[in-house]
Amino acid sequence: MTVEEPTAVPHGAVAASRPPATLAEVAHLAGVSLATASRVLTGSARVRPQTREKVEQAIRRVGYVRNRAARAASRPQTGSVALVVCEDSAKVFAEPFFARILRSVGKAAAAAGLQHVLLTLEPSGDYRRLSRYLHTGAVDGVLFASIHNRPDFDFSSLGLPLVLCGRPMSGAERLSYVDADNVEGSRKAVRYLLDHGRVAVATIAGPPDMSPGVDRLLGYREVMTEVGRFDPGMVAYGDFGRQAAEHAVTRLLDHRPKLDAVFAASDLMAAGAIRALRRCGRRVPDDVAVIGFEDSALARHTDPRLSTIHQPVDAMADRMVRELLGLITDPGRAPSHTVMPTELVRRESA
Repeated sequence: MTVEEPTAVPHGAVAASRPPATLAEVAHLAGVSLATASRVLTGSARVRPQTREKVEQAIRRVGYVRNRAARAASRPQTGSVALVVCEDSAKVFAEPFFARILRSVGKAAAAAGLQHVLLTLEPSGDYRRLSRYLHTGAVDGVLFASIHNRPDFDFSSLGLPLVLCGRPMSGAERLSYVDADNVEGSRKAVRYLLDHGRVAVATIAGPPDMSPGVDRLLGYREVMTEVGRFDPGMVAYGDFGRQAAEHAVTRLLDHRPKLDAVFAASDLMAAGAIRALRRCGRRVPDDVAVIGFEDSALARHTDPRLSTIHQPVDAMADRMVRELLGLITDPGRAPSHTVMPTELVRRESA
C-alpha cells in the first residue's frame, strides 16, 4: 500500500504516449458544454440535431472512446487505485472524518491487494488537471470522497471505474456510491432530544452543496415539522468545521436565546458548539443538550463526552473498495447504490 503526500495532481506524471481523449476535449472542440456532450453520448433526446452532429464529428476527430469497457480492456492493469478527496490538504488533516476514511480505505485496499494513491483537490480546483492525470493510466479506478456539487464536472468523462463516498447531488442514478443513512440518522438524533424533554431544538447544518449537509438538515426538518415546531430561525449553517459552528451557536443564541438543544451535522461542529455554549455561560447538557454526527474519536474526548450518530466508516470504505474492484473486473456492470444504517450513541452531552 502506498500513500503519497496529498497534492492536487502529482507533479512529473508523464504518460508514455498521448493519453486517451477526454469528453472535455470533445466538448471544447464541438463548442458545447460537458453536460451537452454527455447527453449526446447517452442518446438523450434533449439535444438539437445540429448540436449532436457537431459532437459526433468532434468524437471522430479526437478519437474519443465512448465505451468504458473497451477502453478498460485496452489498458494494462496497474494494481493501484486513486482516492480523491475534494478538499484542501489543511482540511483533510484537520477533520476527524478524513483520518478515518483514509485509514479505512487503506486497510480495505491492502486486504484486496491494491495500492492506493491519495490526491486532494480543492472544491474550487481545476478538475481538468485531475482528469488529465487520471487519463495517464496510472490507476485502474477512483474513489471520491467529500464531493461538492460541481455541475461543470462530468464523472463519466474520466473513462475509469469509480465509486463515490456519499450520494452525489446530481447524476446519482448513473454512478456507484456508498453512503450512510444521513436522513434517518438525523431523525434519530432529533427524536431523542424531543423525547427527553427538549423543546427548542436548533441545528447546525452542513454545506448545502453536499448531500450529507442536505440530508442531515432534511431529517431535522422532517421531525420538527411533524411535531409542529419547525422554525427556520433555529437553523444555522457550517462547513463541518469547529470554528464555523462556534460562530453559528453565537448567532443562534442572539436570535433564539431559549434554545435548549443543538443537533450538529458533524462531531467537529458539535465540539465547537459545546465550546461556544460554555463561553456564553450555558451548561451542557443541563441547559443545552448537544448531539453530533459521525462518532469519531473526538466524541469520546469532548467535555462532556459527545452523544452522536454513529457513521459506519469502516464498513463504508470496505464496500467502496469491493464495489470498485467489481467495476474494474466488469466495467459494464450497472451502478450500485448502497446506503448503510446509522445509530445513536448516547454519552453525557445529551
